[in-house]
Amino acid sequence: MTQHTPFTGDAELAELDRLTGTWKVSGGAEGVVTYRWLEGGRFLLQDVSLQHEGQRITGLEVIGRERPFGAEEPGQDLKSRFYDSQGNTLDYVYELTGDTLTIWGGEKGSPAYFRGDFNDDGTAVTGAWVYPGGGGYESAMTRIA
Repeated sequence: MTQHTPFTGDAELAELDRLTGTWKVSGGAEGVVTYRWLEGGRFLLQDVSLQHEGQRITGLEVIGRERPFGAEEPGQDLKSRFYDSQGNTLDYVYELTGDTLTIWGGEKGSPAYFRGDFNDDGTAVTGAWVYPGGGGYESAMTRIA
C-alpha cells in the first residue's frame, strides 16, 4: 500500500497527520478507527468500525477543506462529512490546537463536540463527547498501528 502524506501547503490540515494510523477506541464507543490520507494529501479519511449503544457502526469520514463547485479558494474551516452503514451523513469541524483536538458537531462552536488531549508521545487521545442536555460520554483512542 502506498503511504500518502498531507498537503504541505496547508499547515493546519497537515497538523492532522498526528491522527494517521490505526487506533483502538474505548469508552462510550468501542472498536477501531483508521486515519489515512487520500492521494494528494488534501483530505484525511477515517475508516470506522465501532459498537455504540448496542449498535454496530461502520463508515467513512472525509476530512478537509470544502471547495464547492466554482470556488477558487477552499473554505476556512477543516470540515468533514461522515457516511455510515445506516445511511446517516454527519457533518463536523476539526480543530487541533497544540495537543488538544476538538471535533465540533455541525458547525464550529456547536454545543455538541468532542474535546480530547494527545499524551506526550502522541500514542493516545483522551477526552469526552459533550452533547447539549447531557448524554455525552468519555472516549479514548490508543494507537495500535
